[in-house]
Amino acid sequence: MRPLALILFVLASAFCLAQNKIDSLEAELKKSPADTTRIRLYVSLSEQYQYTNYPKSKQYAQQAVDLAEKQNTGSWKNLAYRNIGLLYAISGDYSTALRYDNQALQQSLFNNDSTTLAIDYNNIANDYYDLGEYDEAYNYFTQSYRVASARNDSLRMTVALHNVGRVFKELGQYDRALDHLRISQRMSEQINDKEGVPYAYDEIGDVMLRIGKYDSALLTLMHSLRLTREQKLHVLEPKTLSKVATIYLHNKDHKTALAYYDTTYQLHAQTNNRFGIAEVNLGRGIVLYDQGQYDEALRLITGSLAIAKESNARILEIKCYTKLSQLWEAKGDYKKSLGYFKQYKQLEDSLFSQDMQEKLFRDQMRFATEAKDSQIEALSRARDIRDDQIKRQEFIRNILVVVMALSVILLATVYRSGQRRRQINTLLLQHQEDMEKRSEELERLNQVKDKFFSIISHDLRSPINALAGLLDLLDKGAVKPEELPNHVRELKTRFNHTRTLLNNLLDWTLLQMDKLNLQANRIDLKKIVDENIQLLASVQNKQIQLLNKIPENAIAFADSNTVNLVIRNLMTNAIKFTNDGGIVVISAEEKPTEWLVSVKDNGIGMNPDVLKILFDKTAPYTTRGTANEKGTGLGLILCKEFVEKNGGKIWVESKPGEGSKFSFTLPKPN
Repeated sequence: MRPLALILFVLASAFCLAQNKIDSLEAELKKSPADTTRIRLYVSLSEQYQYTNYPKSKQYAQQAVDLAEKQNTGSWKNLAYRNIGLLYAISGDYSTALRYDNQALQQSLFNNDSTTLAIDYNNIANDYYDLGEYDEAYNYFTQSYRVASARNDSLRMTVALHNVGRVFKELGQYDRALDHLRISQRMSEQINDKEGVPYAYDEIGDVMLRIGKYDSALLTLMHSLRLTREQKLHVLEPKTLSKVATIYLHNKDHKTALAYYDTTYQLHAQTNNRFGIAEVNLGRGIVLYDQGQYDEALRLITGSLAIAKESNARILEIKCYTKLSQLWEAKGDYKKSLGYFKQYKQLEDSLFSQDMQEKLFRDQMRFATEAKDSQIEALSRARDIRDDQIKRQEFIRNILVVVMALSVILLATVYRSGQRRRQINTLLLQHQEDMEKRSEELERLNQVKDKFFSIISHDLRSPINALAGLLDLLDKGAVKPEELPNHVRELKTRFNHTRTLLNNLLDWTLLQMDKLNLQANRIDLKKIVDENIQLLASVQNKQIQLLNKIPENAIAFADSNTVNLVIRNLMTNAIKFTNDGGIVVISAEEKPTEWLVSVKDNGIGMNPDVLKILFDKTAPYTTRGTANEKGTGLGLILCKEFVEKNGGKIWVESKPGEGSKFSFTLPKPN
């Protein structure tokens, strides 16, 4: 219980120091007749009572709002709304906080006050963040950054970058989160923003916790906690303590975890933060679950879930559903366990929907593009300044030439000036080239995104809907026993098609974004073909004979994963366009420096017009197979790009009605 004792000691000391200021403010309030002065005093007293007497703090905050609305003065209404919004956020009532913060924003917009506008955007974004609506949070955080950037407000820019990092953390983009958080930390140190540093360490420690680096997370969070207590950051302290408790929970040190949870509980109780109390009770419940005390754990976690639903805190609600599902499974009640699991999945799917992901992707692209435009504009201004400097230098140089035409010193100065100018021009050209390359990269990424969502919306939705329909019929008992084998075969076919589509789609996306790393090694071509024959023979229903005629000594030097994908796609393609009872032959011919691998079928073949566009990645070609199989056209495009990345070539020979023969080369080991 040492953490709790330390907190109580610190709070007692802070209370004594704050009481004198409270007495002074209340004495001034009794003397002041002016309404505007009274609004300021109400807000100040509300701030002083925030962490010592929450009901009184709320009372003063509401009096400030009532008086400001009565006066109907924009700047005072903004201050009063912002203060009471913060108070509700501290108490964990983020929906009410969002309502008041939106009212504050409307006053800032009406007053055209860019100083408070950045603050209001940031407060609204924090409310959405705590409610788990990360797309809205990202949108408002970036708006706060834009306003602060236009005013050259370094502090607000630092806060916005820090909060954008928090959004990336919640989305699981930990590398991007760390980049933003560390940049904001350095900016805080540069501008002497002492409060920003412990906040940065707190979030960096949380990222380390989430990726399982518990020792690093504990060191970082304890450093944040020390700075937090030095600066008396009452909002941050319980959040950091809760994360420290979670680390001890992961390390199975239940006694220490409970001690930190108890300390955190006391701090949340002082501000009547029901959301924070719910989070603590969830942590306590997990400790009791680990210790086998299921009934007490159930009581705490169920209480946390009720508060989460009441506060519309959907992330906390998801955590509660997950742990309740595990708890009921441990108690042996699998029906309740499944019920909570379904509620968890339904809420998670609604929260992290495709629409939200697309909106976030668009906002990220727009924010990144604006940042690049700002960099280009800054470079242009720097270039203009340099041009002016160069012109002035040339003017001075010309005067010196007239005055000291034969001076050796002048010649040396002119030479150095010319060298500097060439270096500056070279740097400008390099910067311009970098900007052009980055613009091209952004355009390419945008095209990849468009293709990706197009394929998902058209090709992936259809098989998923079909699968769902078949499963729904089976669930409702609308399938007769004699019809069941046919439906099972149909279900198996659709599943295999969907799996192939997903594999190709993910590999294609990684390839387009240059995220696929190839590692060349010695690979046994015959073994790879045998494995694929065994796999495809079990899933294809056409009774097609698959023959492996690759020699035993066929050893190539390439990346095994991509070669395996190429062979599987070509074999799948051959099966798709071969009638029942057909034959697919896979063979290899040794060349001086390479192996020539072929996949030949006796299927329906292709006409010359199709052969010309078969490998065109700008317009993937696809048609239905002999058993009405569907595809996306990505398979052959992947084959071409993977073969070429492994140093080979691929081509096709085919005639209508006579089958097709796909051939590709792979290098031999040195």
